[in-house]
Amino acid sequence: MSQSAHPGRPGGSPGDPARPAATGRPAGAPLHGGDPSVLRRLNSAAVLRALRDGGEPTLSELAKRVGLSRPTTEGVLGELAERGLVAEVAPRAGHGLGRPARRYRFRGEAGYALGVEIDAHWTQLFLADLTGRVVGSHRLDLDVSLAASDRLAAVRAAVKTCLAEAGVARSLLWAVGVGTPGVIDPDGTIAFCTVVPGWQGLGLGRELGRSFSCPVLVENDANLAVMAERWRGVARDVDDVVAVQAGLHTGAGAILGGRLHRGRWGAAGEVGMLPELGWRDTTAGLIGESHPELGTGRAAERVLTAAAQGDPRAAALVRQLARRMARGVAVMVLALDPEMVVVGGALAGDRLVAELREQVRPLTLSPTRIEVSTLGDEAVGLGAVRLALDRIDEDLFRID
Repeated sequence: MSQSAHPGRPGGSPGDPARPAATGRPAGAPLHGGDPSVLRRLNSAAVLRALRDGGEPTLSELAKRVGLSRPTTEGVLGELAERGLVAEVAPRAGHGLGRPARRYRFRGEAGYALGVEIDAHWTQLFLADLTGRVVGSHRLDLDVSLAASDRLAAVRAAVKTCLAEAGVARSLLWAVGVGTPGVIDPDGTIAFCTVVPGWQGLGLGRELGRSFSCPVLVENDANLAVMAERWRGVARDVDDVVAVQAGLHTGAGAILGGRLHRGRWGAAGEVGMLPELGWRDTTAGLIGESHPELGTGRAAERVLTAAAQGDPRAAALVRQLARRMARGVAVMVLALDPEMVVVGGALAGDRLVAELREQVRPLTLSPTRIEVSTLGDEAVGLGAVRLALDRIDEDLFRID
């Protein structure tokens, strides 16, 4: 994958693991340092972060906020404007007599992050600007039997459509995050996957990286779901949270101490490998032999709908599923002691979560909350956006 030079644009290579961005100092701390270039980068990072947090401060307000002199702040703003990251705001109407104060804003439209979910049955995309505001989305259903090459071709076509509908040039993408089932190696290779045909062993980061001139990062779908839940879901700002994705099979992702926990080999949360924990063939576990005439996906949907409407037979099936899943959820709670477990995926719903609360509580020692996802089937795609934004932040605020 080529990297194009672009003022203010991050570089990197596909599959690089994202790390939390940091300016190297606590917010509001005084800036020191003997190396003038390091000091300039510290100042630039502080001003840029303050602007990106929102608002349209005046020069004086911004200087006070970051603890710099007006001349220094003005110089930093000039450099950031040259990089296309900052713009001066037009004077406000009715400001009174005299010259209006100059105001500045972060240019979220300077670049974009693309989040892509690739599942056996669909691909879903979300496009966000540098502030995280979603400006476009697209979903395409896929035939589960597609060969890997055909699935990738469909994803590329979906990307083209998403960008065209949003009116965003491909060259403005600064990072792409991709979520998919399976255990993912750091280089974006799918080390293990039984859900998507032909996926295991595929260098997904490398293959998709050929379509972009920016970093392409690949991550397990449940890991991205937990990132999304903490970013803008029911677990917003919770530092210790597990996201359980209940679908055809069930997997989990975990954030511990505010950081995604992948494990040494990228397989953290794959407790469904143990059949006795009840996370394999989850959808089939809901349906049982009650609806053989229906396909598994549609049958599960109909059972959940009927249970929500009070059908006693369907409610019994959901209770049976919760009893089956409870052991796996309890294992995650006992091992990680999180503040919250969020249940998402195709099978998630209020009734399943209520049953899980009842079934899991006697098996654990902590008052861990169990909540239903508020993001629905958007969780993985939004988590992919967050992954891409984290990579962008890492480069925007780097001081070394």
